[in-house]
Amino acid sequence: MKAKIALLSVLSIALLTACNPKPEAPPQAQATSEAVMPEAVLSLDGENQALDLSLPECDANNCPEIDIERLNSNQPYIDAWIDAEILKLMQQILSIAPNSELEQKIASQAQLAASQASPASEVKAPELTAKTTLEQQLQPYVGSFLYLDQELKDLSANHQISVMVKPRILNNQAPLATVVLNSSSYLGGAHGSSSQQYANFDLESKQLISLKDIVLPKQQAALEKVAYAVFKQWVLEAKLAENIRDYEQAWKFHLSDNFYLSQQGLILQYAEYEIGPYVVGLPKLVINYEDLNGILKPEYLPAPKAAMQNP
Repeated sequence: MKAKIALLSVLSIALLTACNPKPEAPPQAQATSEAVMPEAVLSLDGENQALDLSLPECDANNCPEIDIERLNSNQPYIDAWIDAEILKLMQQILSIAPNSELEQKIASQAQLAASQASPASEVKAPELTAKTTLEQQLQPYVGSFLYLDQELKDLSANHQISVMVKPRILNNQAPLATVVLNSSSYLGGAHGSSSQQYANFDLESKQLISLKDIVLPKQQAALEKVAYAVFKQWVLEAKLAENIRDYEQAWKFHLSDNFYLSQQGLILQYAEYEIGPYVVGLPKLVINYEDLNGILKPEYLPAPKAAMQNP
């Protein structure tokens, strides 16, 4: 009898255990099992777009050449800034004042040529994008360019005139995203012309940054002193003059707001004839970062290299 009671007790415990399974172990904290996602880094990424400026067909040796590209990136406000600078550059190169008599004459000639090419009913307006908008805005300058080419040919001048404008991303992340706008032109004179314009952007604030924005308060004079020392060294090493005072009678030094934070240091870029004769091209002064401690804001200086540990 006792054996039967014991057997019934064992069976009861087994049934209860089967009906009430063990509770699952508490899940591990997700923080320890899931990888921490890194914070997204703002960057400037894009490529150039070649503009279609509808030059007439030409197979001669002295055909005019115009090659203009715009930036198409993930930061539309930078693209818009570059587009505006391209228009300014073309106005400087081809010297057309907005709404001038020449611009109106060129525009009317373009409209006449378009109306003669096909009936108005067959003309389909292009989709307005940033690219097509810039192409339309550049047409008066293209017309002036072709007008100049025809004038030179009428004078029997065997010149091949050309204009080139192209942007390029130099740095795409913090502390500053930098785009350089390169241009060159030859319009039939004694020699051509070129330029390099740097544009530096804070991607967080979406602001164009000037040189004074990266300098510590009350350190502008210190920066000018360091830059002037580099200027004097450049003049003497290039053998432009034996005496810096004599040189500055013609080419006075000043700080340029056209700058770029390169790996070598702070680059101050100058235009043709700005601090030297045509023969020196586009002068640039490179100031080592070691000389800029206490002058530039720390966030614009390269991070100090980690000290080497003894084995």
